[in-house]
Amino acid sequence: MKSFTLLIFALFGITLLQAQPFDREKVLENMQTANAYFMKKWPDVGKTIITNKERPSNIWTRGVYYEGLMALYEIWPKEEYYQYAYDWAEFHKWSFRYGAANRNADDYCAAQTYIDLYNLEPDPRKLKSTRATMNMLLNTPQLDDWSWIDAIQMGMPVFAKMGVLENDNRYYEKMHQMYMYTRNEHGDNGLFNPEDGLWWRDADFDPPYTEPNGEDCYWSRGNGWVIAALAKVLSIIPENAPHRQQYVADLRAMAEALVPIQRKDGFWNVSLHDPKNYGGKELSGTALFTYAMAYGVNNGLLDRATYLPVIKKAWNAMVTEGLHESGFLGYLQSTGKEPKDGQPLSYDKIPDFEDYGLGCFLLAGSEVYKMK
Repeated sequence: MKSFTLLIFALFGITLLQAQPFDREKVLENMQTANAYFMKKWPDVGKTIITNKERPSNIWTRGVYYEGLMALYEIWPKEEYYQYAYDWAEFHKWSFRYGAANRNADDYCAAQTYIDLYNLEPDPRKLKSTRATMNMLLNTPQLDDWSWIDAIQMGMPVFAKMGVLENDNRYYEKMHQMYMYTRNEHGDNGLFNPEDGLWWRDADFDPPYTEPNGEDCYWSRGNGWVIAALAKVLSIIPENAPHRQQYVADLRAMAEALVPIQRKDGFWNVSLHDPKNYGGKELSGTALFTYAMAYGVNNGLLDRATYLPVIKKAWNAMVTEGLHESGFLGYLQSTGKEPKDGQPLSYDKIPDFEDYGLGCFLLAGSEVYKMK
């Protein structure tokens, strides 16, 4: 009887292991490896970033990295992660590149991390600039600030977090108005194409602009910013928040559009509908798609049977073909706005900024780690 019981437990254990879609310890190890590489390379959180010119370290690229770091901290709260983020915020006096009076979402992207840090240890001074910026956005009539789709990810979650923090629906309403203006008004008929379930990066790329094969130009990372923003906003706002179903519907439409165009190796091309236009592996868009799809599955918004194989292929591609032993991430497209920017990509090529790609990778890992 005892041996029979042990056999049952052993078989049950094997079944559980087989049911786990990922080795969670390995996922965490991959995230820590990539993050350690960056923290070692950038020990001074205030050091300016020098590429074609010198920029402060609280611009959007670094803001996206800290979003990823805070996602890592949420699942593995090492003090050094918190301190690295806190020191960065302190160095910049919890403010933005051009101060508070600025409508550019790229610049107030840093507020996402400032709010996270404030929630861990509230102190009014931490959100002085954030509140001033958000009050300005709430109390002025403009809706057209997000004229490029990257801005949706940089700005939208700030509204969501402030809505929760202040328990104030005005943030949700303004966020929705700005999102829908970008979706339906910018360019000729908005930047979202409901027929394809994907977004044009900005008015320069909506029809009649086409890729060399005659298809519409859907840039991978640009679409990644949007679907990641939708996932992040849904993870922040309450279930009864106004307009929640709009974001759910758009996330589902985008996810459905992305499944059939995933590469066989698990990545997505930089040009989603023209694989021959600078075709090849690209990590940042792939990471953002992985993050959003994994969030969707984890929260019952996307069908597990459909999307789990897609997520597994994407994550395995990134860690086996993009992640170096040192923690460096290859196949990362440099900053830009279309497929040709930062080309050609390769396993060893260093992009102009290494921070935002890591942030995207950490966001993806944080949701993959949570998968049951």
